[in-house]
Amino acid sequence: MNERRGRLSGRARTRDVVAEQPPWEQPRMRFDPIRAVSDDELEAIHQASLRVLRETGIDFLDDTARRQLAEAGADVDGDRVSFDPELVAQLISTAPAQFTLHGRDPIRDLVLGGDHIVYTSVASPPFVTGLGRDRRNGNREDYRNLIKMGQVLNAVHTVAGYPVEPMDLHPSVRHLHATHDMLTLSDKFPFVYSLSRQRNQDAIEMVRIARGVDEATINDETSIFSVINASTPLRYDTVMLHGIQEMSAANQLIVITPFTLAGAMAPVTVAGALVLQNAEALAGIAYTQVVRPGAPVSYGGFTSNVDMRSGSPAFGTPEYWKACLVGGQLARRYGVPYRSSNVNASNSVDAQSAYESVIAIWGAVMGGVNLLLHGAGWLEGGLLASYEKMVIDADLLNMVTEMLRPITVDDAALAVEAIAEVGPAGHFFGTSHTQERYSTEHFQPMVSSWTNFENWDEGGRLEAHDRAERLAHLILAAHEEPPMPDDRRTQLDEFVERRVAEGGVETDY
Repeated sequence: MNERRGRLSGRARTRDVVAEQPPWEQPRMRFDPIRAVSDDELEAIHQASLRVLRETGIDFLDDTARRQLAEAGADVDGDRVSFDPELVAQLISTAPAQFTLHGRDPIRDLVLGGDHIVYTSVASPPFVTGLGRDRRNGNREDYRNLIKMGQVLNAVHTVAGYPVEPMDLHPSVRHLHATHDMLTLSDKFPFVYSLSRQRNQDAIEMVRIARGVDEATINDETSIFSVINASTPLRYDTVMLHGIQEMSAANQLIVITPFTLAGAMAPVTVAGALVLQNAEALAGIAYTQVVRPGAPVSYGGFTSNVDMRSGSPAFGTPEYWKACLVGGQLARRYGVPYRSSNVNASNSVDAQSAYESVIAIWGAVMGGVNLLLHGAGWLEGGLLASYEKMVIDADLLNMVTEMLRPITVDDAALAVEAIAEVGPAGHFFGTSHTQERYSTEHFQPMVSSWTNFENWDEGGRLEAHDRAERLAHLILAAHEEPPMPDDRRTQLDEFVERRVAEGGVETDY
């Protein structure tokens, strides 16, 4: 494994700028998460959520799901499903607290749960900007480029969807080409959208081929994930439920994520929005365990507020930060991994995008996040993917990882001898204590453009966006397609060719 780790970091050295990034690693949460509400207040949110599920219920727009839930003990009346509190507790009790996400290459394996943290790239924007070009529709070229950037950047552990939607690919076959690109341009843990049964089935089979394992292994080892959004308020639609049925039955990860915007699809108070988020999350998690007890699942929090003047979503706000913290408390109460996001509402790579992202990330991390979606590259409330923001966010995530690293406190680190060696009025630049540790203990951001005034004519005037644009070009140039055995690649190519020839999946156009 150490040899492979060296190869991962060594590959980046093909470009000087990429060599500056820390090596591939999965960060750990070293501090106690912040408790934003007391135990009594958390219990009040929990009990209010159970009342919603028992008294109001939630719509499940799928016959199979309603039948399965009725057989499990839920009350079903038309589309409406109601849950007794005891049934909710019984069902969610089988959800695992921690599990392994198996990468195409074992070095890319990740742990989800406990104190482990996973960062993802941005997912699902319809538009893209960057590399010196203005905002444009999502397309396959930019999709492939952003996959490449995510492969090279060690701070990005996995995708969380298409980093931009490749809209020049027809929807009937888009998932085939996009998944093929995802599996050949990167060896990091993959994703599938739950937009039809066949799309889920195709993606699971493609991942099985790329990993070179049999069906028994893929059903035992979680190797791909999908996000399921409740249609807030209080509804799970058909394709989302089909996604749970296909993925959970195959032991693949489902991230249940209500999209609760306070003042719009959820109550305007943070507490009320969290009650709705929690009720929807509990219903979704419970259903994954109806499909397959022990199936991997994550509690997703995505509660924010809207700008009441325009109705537009607002992100990276104080309300979002508070909801991140409480979402983590709720996930820990139920003993399941917690998903949150790096978000902002800015239209460009500017100060607003930076400080809103910092608020969002810190709310997620201090809330005990395990899966940080949209970790790098998100702009404009999720409508826009940005190359430059991906570079800047990767730097920010590297800083967070370094901040979470334990402080070394031993005789050597306490440096008493070094202090005696320098004495009064000296400096530590040249001491052996400094020289031995400089390259390993001091984090250097890639995007930092600091230099003294005398050197400004050498490029010091570059602002963060301009420097990030230069770095994005270098990162793309550093990409190398990760190796895949010839027989697997041939089988993968042939599978895609066959499914494309068959027409992919049915669409309305």
